[in-house]
Amino acid sequence: MTEEKKPDTIVYNSENGTYDAYLKPYATNVGAPVITATDSVAWKNRSITKLNHKVKTRFNELKEQYALLMQEFEVNKLIHTAKFSFEPTVGQHYHLYMRDNGEHFLSIIAPNECDFNSLGSFYLNADQLWEKVV
Repeated sequence: MTEEKKPDTIVYNSENGTYDAYLKPYATNVGAPVITATDSVAWKNRSITKLNHKVKTRFNELKEQYALLMQEFEVNKLIHTAKFSFEPTVGQHYHLYMRDNGEHFLSIIAPNECDFNSLGSFYLNADQLWEKVV
């Protein structure tokens, strides 16, 4: 049995034997509105610019946080390697000094009460981390 060829203007599905123009996601007749692709280049450029700005800003924030973390690490390392003969108490202020031979030591004596070479005053917080007192 030979199937009759339909004209090009008719949308016919030969597998199902149905007219399925209404199922197509695109225009199927001459009178249908023209489908034009929207220009998405401007949107893409704006999105790329926003993303680049966001990534750059977040990267700079992370760099600053890293620098602060490393500074905190160095302060704690310096104090933990210093000599002291007492157990520091959380919430107390201590003072770091340097001897003439370059050795560091921690003391409860304030810089205004002695003539040692002061490196700064520090506070032991609840997390057992040393914070420099300004």
